[in-house]
Amino acid sequence: MGIRGRVTHFLTFSIGKHQVDCPIPRITSGSMDIGNNERRMLRAMLSNQSKDWTLEELLTETGWSDQVHVAGSGAVLEEAGLVSVNEFRGTAVSLGEEGKRASKEGLLEARIWDWLLSQKAEDRTMAALSSTLKRHEAGPGVGLLKALGVTLESGVLVAGDESQIASEIKKRSEFINSLSDGPVEQPELDEELVSHFSGRKGLIVLEDRVSRKWSLTKQGVKTDISELEDIETIGEVTPELLQSEAWRDAEFKPFDINAPAPTPSGGRPHPMIALIEMIRSIFLEMGFSEIEGDFIQSAGWNMDALFIPQSHPARTMQDTFYLSEPAQVDVDEKYLDLWEKVHEHGHDTGSKGWGLDFDKEESKKSLLRTHTTVNTVRHIAENPDEPCRVFGIGRVFRQESIDRTHLPEFYQIEGIIHEPEANLPMLISTLRTFYSKMGFPDVRVRPAYFPYTEPSVEVDVLWKGEWLELGGSGIFRPEVTEPLGTEWPVCAWGLGLERLAMLILELDDIRELYQPDLERLGRMPIL
Repeated sequence: MGIRGRVTHFLTFSIGKHQVDCPIPRITSGSMDIGNNERRMLRAMLSNQSKDWTLEELLTETGWSDQVHVAGSGAVLEEAGLVSVNEFRGTAVSLGEEGKRASKEGLLEARIWDWLLSQKAEDRTMAALSSTLKRHEAGPGVGLLKALGVTLESGVLVAGDESQIASEIKKRSEFINSLSDGPVEQPELDEELVSHFSGRKGLIVLEDRVSRKWSLTKQGVKTDISELEDIETIGEVTPELLQSEAWRDAEFKPFDINAPAPTPSGGRPHPMIALIEMIRSIFLEMGFSEIEGDFIQSAGWNMDALFIPQSHPARTMQDTFYLSEPAQVDVDEKYLDLWEKVHEHGHDTGSKGWGLDFDKEESKKSLLRTHTTVNTVRHIAENPDEPCRVFGIGRVFRQESIDRTHLPEFYQIEGIIHEPEANLPMLISTLRTFYSKMGFPDVRVRPAYFPYTEPSVEVDVLWKGEWLELGGSGIFRPEVTEPLGTEWPVCAWGLGLERLAMLILELDDIRELYQPDLERLGRMPIL
């Protein structure tokens, strides 16, 4: 059987005034070409063609010290059809920390038994025993001996059948000593003793193991051993190689494009930071400008400006983080007066308002913002006559219990279109475009209710055959826009970033986004 292939493609290199034709290393995908390690392993196995080779035997025969060579070469030879690999599953027994100590100092019951034999019958008291052992050893040790036939009578230890007790302790000690040189396969050991020591903390460890044996296939047996001599292989073409022309008599190492490669472990952005940058780029490409705002806001701007009634459950301390210092934030009296009129009777909006008394002191309370919509309404208030398309990505805070879908601190994607011709179709088209650029071409909207938008819609995306809700949107009500000083319609939306991240990163627990697990973060896709 032939092993080596021939090089048939060349590259032309210029060296000074000369041109050199150099063979191109073969690019293979599971080819029959094998390297020197595989040749060495195959030579070793051909020395006894009918043998099932263990790892230890192959290491000895090849002269290798690292089992990685056997595993790697065996996989290549198996793929080439020259070797078959059989796996055997079993359990290995080894000493735990207490077992290692027992192999040096002796088992607890053995040490107590030796002490008993060295004492006169009347001196075998618990008090005397306790003085010779560590504080925590006497009780468990006596318990072990009682199970072997030793009794405690009036504080004195009395042995039963001494020969039987001594025999059992000897068996146990020999069992522990037999493991001192390393793990032993469970079938080679006394099953009763394995069961006994498994019930004692830290003495032995049972570990499931997979062992392998390698054997030649019919095709492997037919291999001509004369073709298995090591050959010089070249994996990189260098100027020195070209000048020396050493490549003419050498074999070029093939490149296997399917060979596994390690994941790069260098620095990389956190997935959430990368996702935020992706979203920022998309909105900027769509012609939006980015705005920011403060974490600390007044209840007036956070709640009252959005026509959220002061009796709304979301305003309670069970849902919102209120601050004790500062307890209040200054709010322009102009806005307090306007919000009061709108909330109590609707003012000039055509609305009846909420029909409830409005408390200006409630509006001044300071809190951690519960949404980023507060940024956009303040932007409108500062620029009531300027058309704009703005967005923001920021953290918000709510009194949520932490579980797989909720966090007390999370990100929100916020945006508005504020211009004379803004309308619902424009809003829906904008959201469809955004989610399509994020990789979700199938988007639907459903009627919804929010205190500050009318009409209101929720946004769903199709993910693995299911519709998942990712945020709310709508047109700001006149009760919101009139106090801000604008008569133009405002398309607004607020979308959850973490929920979007869970879909893109294929996570089912929101907490995984922020856990400092470098291994898990390294496995997440690079966005």
